[in-house]
Amino acid sequence: MSKPSRLLFSPSMKVPVIEAYKILRTNIQFSNVDDNLKVILVTSSSQQEGKSTVSCNLAISMAQANNKVLLVDCDLRRPSIHRNFHLLNVKGLTNVLAEKIDYREISNVVGVPRLEVLTSGPKPPNPSELLGSARMEAFIQSVSNQYDFIILDAPPVLPVTDAMVLSKLADGVIFVIKYGHVPRDKAKSAVESLERIGTKFLGAVINDIPEKGIGYYGNEYYEEDMTEEKDLGSKLKRVLR
Repeated sequence: MSKPSRLLFSPSMKVPVIEAYKILRTNIQFSNVDDNLKVILVTSSSQQEGKSTVSCNLAISMAQANNKVLLVDCDLRRPSIHRNFHLLNVKGLTNVLAEKIDYREISNVVGVPRLEVLTSGPKPPNPSELLGSARMEAFIQSVSNQYDFIILDAPPVLPVTDAMVLSKLADGVIFVIKYGHVPRDKAKSAVESLERIGTKFLGAVINDIPEKGIGYYGNEYYEEDMTEEKDLGSKLKRVLR
């Protein structure tokens, strides 16, 4: 039996989850008033924290608000965006970068108006080098002129350098934490690594919180609005202290 879809257009999606993504979308749009936020990177400290699901749902939510959105699977080592949308992953980002294929020839329409998806493509032997290449930078610059938002689903921060490389191309980062999955010191270490290279934090998403489990990462996170604080990296570190 297949797992139920966790995407926003699924009939089984619960209303509170839908509303949570609307709030995240609204916060990003308010941030965009003063800063030209187009390229948004979604990452986490480790694997299996739900960052790809967040990437997909953020892209869907943005498109539902009449924005033209491109979702790109930049997790070249463990791609999953294609599975979320039930797409083939024969050609994708790696082909665009390594073979100079026009991304418009292989991007996918997924049934959500104004949303296109570019899968990762075949796994390359040198993911970090490919993501940090001049071709990747040129690709991001090119699509930035054609979409309102580009969502990059990046690998986790701690195992490899890919997310650090990609964050330099992004206007801001959404940091995903799965409740109880990763020790607080490791999550804090990931945040500090991104801070050291000047990352702009747009917000954080904490997944799979049990009803009585809020205190694991500190009640402060839930009692204060992170969007009101300019230095969200410092806020995250206080929560993870």
